[in-house]
Amino acid sequence: MSVGRPLPHDAAKLHVTGAARYVDDVAMPRDCLHLAFGLSTVAHADITALDLAPVRAAPDVVQVLTAADLPFENDVSPAAHDEPLLATGSVQYLGQPLFLVIAKSHRAARVAARLAQVDYAEKPAILTLDQALAADSRFEEGPRIWSRGDAAAAIAAAEHQLTGTMEIGGQEHFYLEGQAALALPQEDGGMHVQSSTQHPSEIQHKVAHAIGLPMHAVRVEIRRMGGGFGGKESQGNALAVACALAARATGKPCKMRYDRDDDMMITGKRHAFRITYEVGFDADGRINGLEFTHLVNCGWAQDLSLPVADRAMLHSDNAYWLEHIRLTSHRLKTNLQSATAFRGFGGPQGMVGIERVMDHIAHELGLDPVELRRRNYYPEMGTAAATTGSQGGSAPGPAALPRSISKKVKGCVTPYGMEVRDFELGAMTDSLLERAEYNTRRDEIAQWNAAQEQNRAHLRRGLGFSPVKFGISFTLTHLNQAGALVHVYQDGSIHLNHGGTEMGQGLFQKVAQVAARSFGVDLAQVKITATDTAKVPNTSATAASSGSDLNGMAVKIACDTIRDRMAEHLAAEHQLAASDVQFDRGRVRIGGEEISFNAAAQRCYTGRVGLSATGFYKTPDLEWDRLRGWGRPFFYFAYGAALTEVVVDRLTGEYRILRADLLHDAGASLNPALDIGQVEGAYVQGAGWLTTEELVWDAGGQLRTHAPSTYKIPACSDAPEVFNVALWQGQNREDTIYRSKAVGEPPFMLGISAYLALSDAVARFGAATYPALNAPATPEEVWRAIRQGGVS
Repeated sequence: MSVGRPLPHDAAKLHVTGAARYVDDVAMPRDCLHLAFGLSTVAHADITALDLAPVRAAPDVVQVLTAADLPFENDVSPAAHDEPLLATGSVQYLGQPLFLVIAKSHRAARVAARLAQVDYAEKPAILTLDQALAADSRFEEGPRIWSRGDAAAAIAAAEHQLTGTMEIGGQEHFYLEGQAALALPQEDGGMHVQSSTQHPSEIQHKVAHAIGLPMHAVRVEIRRMGGGFGGKESQGNALAVACALAARATGKPCKMRYDRDDDMMITGKRHAFRITYEVGFDADGRINGLEFTHLVNCGWAQDLSLPVADRAMLHSDNAYWLEHIRLTSHRLKTNLQSATAFRGFGGPQGMVGIERVMDHIAHELGLDPVELRRRNYYPEMGTAAATTGSQGGSAPGPAALPRSISKKVKGCVTPYGMEVRDFELGAMTDSLLERAEYNTRRDEIAQWNAAQEQNRAHLRRGLGFSPVKFGISFTLTHLNQAGALVHVYQDGSIHLNHGGTEMGQGLFQKVAQVAARSFGVDLAQVKITATDTAKVPNTSATAASSGSDLNGMAVKIACDTIRDRMAEHLAAEHQLAASDVQFDRGRVRIGGEEISFNAAAQRCYTGRVGLSATGFYKTPDLEWDRLRGWGRPFFYFAYGAALTEVVVDRLTGEYRILRADLLHDAGASLNPALDIGQVEGAYVQGAGWLTTEELVWDAGGQLRTHAPSTYKIPACSDAPEVFNVALWQGQNREDTIYRSKAVGEPPFMLGISAYLALSDAVARFGAATYPALNAPATPEEVWRAIRQGGVS
């Protein structure tokens, strides 16, 4: 069977040989024009004068457009209509597009865009959370508050109380392929757009509105992206709309790509948070009551900030039963780039908050951090699964729990009212700790640190453990749908399209494996081509870790429809029931006859059987009221656990990740090789967010870390020297595609263990107080925490 096999990425050879084509590699017509934005050089101001004569006079410039030249909607926002393509009289952040240059070459457009003479009447810029709070600058009236029980009373009555505040920085997506788009005007006035986007239908929608056409006149196509991570869910709108407008104005193909510097200056980042907490707990470390306050830096436009902030609240419990909890979230508007979707979509920020609380309690009580977490876990339900090696597996998993289970089982309901019916972190934690030799290594590290102290050496090692419980589904319920189009040709070859986009994660390979299994054929017989709104309409973004869940199911439904038609026809020829026809290993058995699948397809074609079908899937059992903060926003949870070991230098704050042991729950993995690759990459990216990736703006609102030379993403040398990754063997209790689980976002949070390991190492220097590390915990921040703890 194709499903469950550790097969390589379908484009692996193309990637490593450089033959894979991206938007910037598409062969352009000879008369193709190139675009660049002229950008604001201040963070907040009214534009008092804009002289574009030098721009228009620059060599090879064809045309220059301002907001006044746009024929229809000047809007590229995902939903709120608050993000103009080109500024209209005022600017809201440094780097905001003011005008559009259309030129004969990419370089000519960029050079000309810097020649404008702009006069500003500057206004005070809101750049920090404190400034936004003081000005009451926000996207909702007052904070969003969700609660269960009486947190204040439970905290006051608890045996112990703690308070703390944590700053969590944003993160640059740093996809290898930058933002890019190409618009080709059609003979009937329509537009064909190729865009590096996770959301083709949103591009289609925004382009149609910008050029005054119905959606059927705009076709959006994307074969692959060189990374997305959420940064191409809404941020590609501006380029695609600009190209379409320019193509409409000139009648020629138009292309736009950001250079890395422009990309980082213009596009949004992960949301920066400040999390304040107050917690009450008993002598055993069990939490009695907890209050969180989230201050969210959303930037200048709303973008996707509201659902991002919601998901942070939804994951503030992570793996823990919290009977009395109050969550307060302020969504604050500032004069910075509009923060946007990023892998985990707010979940990582919410999860870091509760893990910081657990770490603080363990330090206060002198308890083992893992044992403390276990005492607060949701209760295990069902039969625990066993672990597997790095190749995964598909052995029977935990028994499914009946739908009739009580809706109010104490300890099994999240703060937002969703039952946790599939919790298995207790067994996963046992397995990980045994495999990682936790007890032995903990003692060895304690002895090593003691020897370092005795010798007055300046190194300390630390261990960090973090569990993950991550909800899978879009919280905007109607987005949980997908479509597919499948053709079986008369020679037995199979062609399919679906609404998901490929950004390196292996979605196309997984979906092809699903199709091959449905027809019982070899994977080589299945071909997937570019995601195309002309073939599959009304697609949802490839986001929320839903790509395989949604599109895999839609493809299976379409394949099963065709297979069932074939079975009925072939069975009728033999006076048999359709159930007597079996598809397996490229052969079709019809009673006593056996023929190849190719021959069966030919026979069905000559028998006038429809060999093309669409498939449609919508996730069941979802219900969510975001205003009340109550319902079942997720179809299921994906779980994981990580243990990380680090070493820290007291003199400089520098550190290295020595070892990481990861165990991730992918259900019955569709492709263990791809899933393990996703876990590895997610961990490194998550650790990078919390350690090295620091975004710095100056007092004028200019991003100073806007190039690879100033922004530090993890390199190969930053990965753990010992890196052990395994998949948890089991099956999803919910009826997902072949009982698999999502693996895009959940393992990102495994990187939290690296941050916790640094905190543990800092504490081992003998600090008098809890080492309240902010994130990213750069060497400078680690050095500060060591000194703050009284260690010199």
